[in-house]
Amino acid sequence: MSLNTTAVRIKVTLKDVKPEVMRRLVVPVTLRLDRLHLTLQAAFGWTNGHLFEFFAGEVRWGILDPHNDYGHQPIDASKARLCDIVRETGAKTIHYLYDFGDSWDHVIKLEKWFDNTTTEGLPLLLEATGRCPPEDVGGASGYAEYLDAISDPTHPEHEQMRLWGPEQFDPNVVDRRAPEAAVNALSEIWKPRRRTTRSK
Repeated sequence: MSLNTTAVRIKVTLKDVKPEVMRRLVVPVTLRLDRLHLTLQAAFGWTNGHLFEFFAGEVRWGILDPHNDYGHQPIDASKARLCDIVRETGAKTIHYLYDFGDSWDHVIKLEKWFDNTTTEGLPLLLEATGRCPPEDVGGASGYAEYLDAISDPTHPEHEQMRLWGPEQFDPNVVDRRAPEAAVNALSEIWKPRRRTTRSK
């Protein structure tokens, strides 16, 4: 990453989940981590109903919580940018942990840096593979059990799981239009405002 770097292509994969759930995006390097969190929520189709953290090595960024029972207090994600993680840790891979109960670990690989490019229209979703698991399904192991149950009519929990999750759930099929629209909406909201000059 150079002083002229303006954007980065990232590949984000949900760890320990089969079939693969992956999103590839281009984001500004100056994107605040609380906004990167919202970008990943939109790209994957999560509902933003749980706490989150980013971590690289021993350093963690997230939401400051006075009732934190997890033994550490993260750095405020609204006061750190993606480029800060890279500068401070040298990381080429970052982890994004969503929902401390289900512990969805998203592995973020920083794939390609872009210099002197516009950040208008960013973040941008380039690729989406695999459907996002249902919220509160029990993490990677709970998701595997859920898929087993809904795919096997003789499974003792087949009917309960089928009714509990989304109708006609296919883990291989992602409707790209929904996450793409959600990410595009964020890029529109965060678009830099143009200054207007008042006429005298």
